[in-house]
Amino acid sequence: MATWMQKTRTAISMTLGVLCLLGTSNAIAADKPTGPKPAETPELVASGQVIYVQRCSFCHGLVGDGNGPAADYMDPRPRDFTLGTYKFRTTASGELPTDEDLFRTISRGLSGTGMQPFDNELIKSGLSETQRWAVIAYIKTFAQEFQDPELDPVKTGKQIKLPAEMPAYSAAIVAEGKKVFEKAKCWECHGKLGRGDGQKAFDREDDWGFPIRIRNVTHPWKIKGGDRVQDIYMRFSTGINGTPMPSFAKALNAEQRWQLANYIKSLQRQLTEHQVLKASLVDTALPDTPDDPIWDSAKPMDIRLAGQVIGAPRWQNPSIDLVSLKAIYNQQEIAFLLEWDDPFQDASHDPEAEVDFKDISKVGAYNSYVAANDAVPRQLETFRDAVALQFPIKATTGTKKPHFFRGSASNPVHLWVWKADLAAAEEAIARGWKQVPKNQPAEQQQLVSSASWEQGRWRVLMKRPLLTADKNDVQFVKGQFIPLAINAWDGSNGEHGLLMSLSSWYYVLLEAPTPNTVYLYTLLAILLSAGLGWWLVRKAENETNA
Repeated sequence: MATWMQKTRTAISMTLGVLCLLGTSNAIAADKPTGPKPAETPELVASGQVIYVQRCSFCHGLVGDGNGPAADYMDPRPRDFTLGTYKFRTTASGELPTDEDLFRTISRGLSGTGMQPFDNELIKSGLSETQRWAVIAYIKTFAQEFQDPELDPVKTGKQIKLPAEMPAYSAAIVAEGKKVFEKAKCWECHGKLGRGDGQKAFDREDDWGFPIRIRNVTHPWKIKGGDRVQDIYMRFSTGINGTPMPSFAKALNAEQRWQLANYIKSLQRQLTEHQVLKASLVDTALPDTPDDPIWDSAKPMDIRLAGQVIGAPRWQNPSIDLVSLKAIYNQQEIAFLLEWDDPFQDASHDPEAEVDFKDISKVGAYNSYVAANDAVPRQLETFRDAVALQFPIKATTGTKKPHFFRGSASNPVHLWVWKADLAAAEEAIARGWKQVPKNQPAEQQQLVSSASWEQGRWRVLMKRPLLTADKNDVQFVKGQFIPLAINAWDGSNGEHGLLMSLSSWYYVLLEAPTPNTVYLYTLLAILLSAGLGWWLVRKAENETNA
């Protein structure tokens, strides 16, 4: 028994670790198999059972009820196959999926969830097409509905087809789609700008009783059924079984649904790809608010975050996975603007509800991962929203940096922590994740901050002198690549303490203005080159004439 438990815990740890890397994969496999579907023989079902036990049961359970040993730590939870209720289909609302729907999901995975792709063309440890068909044949044995020919959506004609005419993405079709978005009142759930802030309370549940957060459709990697226009069209047409997302097949015609899908596509954020934040030099006073127009001219850098799974308590269900950063400076100060989407403004904090990370019994029985839905309160007005900028205290050389998770005792980091309930930022020193960061004395607190929350987005400004007299402060010097990282907390997602999102190291570079001498030397070089060229030509001509 002890050996089985040890193996189970090891498997869960490995599973959760892999999910942190693959769970948000946006890779796209082929929509359709390349070969014919094999016959569902007893031999195929038997081989599917072996694969299922080895590859699927830790999440979906040995009996297919969605209660595998890793299930409690995942949000959303794995599918309960015994109910025959599937979210992502090309069939009418309430209907079973087709076999090709199941093949697509298993091959592509579901972005923003723990369901990884299993197409062996995408990942080395994937499954061949025959193996995927075998798993599907076995999964269908969990729900008796698949054995009833009267419920077969192919035979009963319950499939939804893409429209015969699919106009290309354009400004005109997006404009029409916006009208449909407003007329159909999609904003009541998804918000006016699609950020998922239409929900006024964290009280929505799926048919299994688990809490639901409305999807932020501006983040394409969070759109589970696929972020392409045809994928989005299908969601409007079929609905998502088991959730509040209805089918619009009767309320909107095919043309309107296609227009709406194109509008949703237009809202999707295009991420920056650079890893160096260039702070621009300005000759004016730095702004005091995050809404100052001067920020419009600053270049952004998008920073991706993941759940903190390095130290106990490990949290793999973060809601903040992207923070956009800008920076400007003058001769005296530097200012950072942090922006991220959060559907709820959480500006209060209950210390009594905090999880003691030193008490493993309070943070989960398996390897100290925190259960997704019942280990910590996940509701409004319990924990605050917060964000932190992190910098090394010691100047870095080469690739040597502190650990991105709060540094260490020998290589500490400087934290700038903004907390919504305080409406202010504080400076602190962190010496590793096992120690609580220590705030600097009041006389050494030099941060100035301000924040605003509007339509599902936080904007936080933090400003400080470039150079300080404190040896534990990060010092900003022109022309130097200074590492920075981000920690973030969404209060209504139960996040506090070490339950948070975090990033690895990026860099900020204070752009130094180009000296006038550079232009002068360049001009002289051009003139000298031109003069030398003229002299060589003249010399050649004279030698020819001689």
